[in-house]
Amino acid sequence: MARTYESALSLLSSLQSNKAVTSLFSVPILPAPASQSSGKPQDLNALAIPEMLAWLGRAGLSQRDLSQLKCIHVAGTKGKGSVCAFLTSILVNSSAGTAGKVGTYTSPHLVSVRERIMIDGRPLAPDLFARYFFEVWDAFTEAARAELGRKTGLCGDGQEGGERQTPEAELQGPATKPFYFRFLTILAFHAFLREGVRSAVVECGIGGEHDSTNVLPAEAVTASVVAPLGIDHVGMLGRTLPEIAWHKIGVAKAGRRCFTRRLAGDGHDDKAAATMEVLRRRAAERGAELVEVPDEAVEAWGGVRADEVGGLEGDFQKYNQALAVCAAREHLRVLASPEQEDSDKSTAVVDFSSIPEEFAEGLRKARLRGRCETRQEDSITWLIDGAHTAESLREVARWFASKRSTATNTRHVLLFNQQERDAAKLLEGLYSGIQQQSASTLSPAAIFDKAAFTRNELQPRSGDEAERDLSVQNAGAQVFARLSPESQVVVCDNVADVVSEARKSVPTQGYATEKTIVLVTGSLHLVGALLRTLEPDSPL
Repeated sequence: MARTYESALSLLSSLQSNKAVTSLFSVPILPAPASQSSGKPQDLNALAIPEMLAWLGRAGLSQRDLSQLKCIHVAGTKGKGSVCAFLTSILVNSSAGTAGKVGTYTSPHLVSVRERIMIDGRPLAPDLFARYFFEVWDAFTEAARAELGRKTGLCGDGQEGGERQTPEAELQGPATKPFYFRFLTILAFHAFLREGVRSAVVECGIGGEHDSTNVLPAEAVTASVVAPLGIDHVGMLGRTLPEIAWHKIGVAKAGRRCFTRRLAGDGHDDKAAATMEVLRRRAAERGAELVEVPDEAVEAWGGVRADEVGGLEGDFQKYNQALAVCAAREHLRVLASPEQEDSDKSTAVVDFSSIPEEFAEGLRKARLRGRCETRQEDSITWLIDGAHTAESLREVARWFASKRSTATNTRHVLLFNQQERDAAKLLEGLYSGIQQQSASTLSPAAIFDKAAFTRNELQPRSGDEAERDLSVQNAGAQVFARLSPESQVVVCDNVADVVSEARKSVPTQGYATEKTIVLVTGSLHLVGALLRTLEPDSPL
């Protein structure tokens, strides 16, 4: 196979997907048969870091190698992508290159896998991606060949005296490689080291304690962040916020500060207090200092607004900005004086009254595709957010309502999908949230003139392809028809058709203009397919 970017993408797609791995946690893990059991149920989470360390070694890397990087490690459920975007922009804009070359590792990607691995705020170039991809791929192949030789007595060419001869294609193929997310995590670390990255912003995939990125040793971490928490990935992380918090705070490192938004209970809800207790206890056990950022300080500051279309919008972003400011300030302090102990344990670290202008400029310039993204296309304004939890959709409702309140004589269209969670419940939450945030005079039927429900496939099915299952989309359409009986509702099996539906005129009366606002939400996969459809010539 030619060692091109395209061939790298082809091999990458052959690896076991994240969904295949997380599906192992969709039902309770059963104990092994009595003859094989130690008496304890199998805990797949507990295997994650040892396995990841083994894969790291097969790639020719060690934790000592990773300690050359100085990382801000970000966990959380809601807003961790935004925190990473703000951090990256702040560090890239730091004065006199204090942060050095900046690497960013995030997930998932929307259009190109290169979005996951960035250098100084730009996706890794295709030629560099291919070069580092094959360096890592070949390292795994050679490690498998050597391990096979040790175990079976085979020579390097696999032709002498073992129990079985392993075909070369099997050694070179995906069977000797880690699954998709682990491979990309190792690839990112390898690329950062080869590119001379000094500062890295590293986002957890799922959780924190057992996440693949948590092979970072304490020496490699300058600060960590636990962004706002929510209920997600319950099979792996638990069904309550305290259980989920236990996993997320796993990124806290001994001798370092971990920043999080302080959860305030209202006296009737013990979840906030219980969650904060878990965060505090676990941070103390790990020898880390938990710095709690209070909402009052953030609200008094007010945050920094994006200066142009495409920036990170939404009033809630000020809380993510605050976490980024605190972590960036701590990161630069540690870089300047790595051995210096900061004796000031007061709330000065969450003081927003004297933010450097370069920090403010970084916040204004931050970009993150598919999160509160505004895109203008002739007479259509696309409002795009891949929110897929009840909490994040509440923020989308506030954002959309604020946009809607300033638009007159405009049609409003909803594009929605969610294939894996309770789509009907999420849709109801989004709709009620918009109603609550909108003017009291707004009738329910007036929120959207049209709603379209779709699968995430880019194009219509081919002639010999079986019909696609639209049960989720039809259920969403039924819920919407009940919520807004006067609105037009359509169901499509692909994104190209649903975009055409959004662009069509809505048969309503009394409009003086042809302007349309389209809210696209419910799934990052939907957002990725939408951007591919709107930008067909964008490089993968």
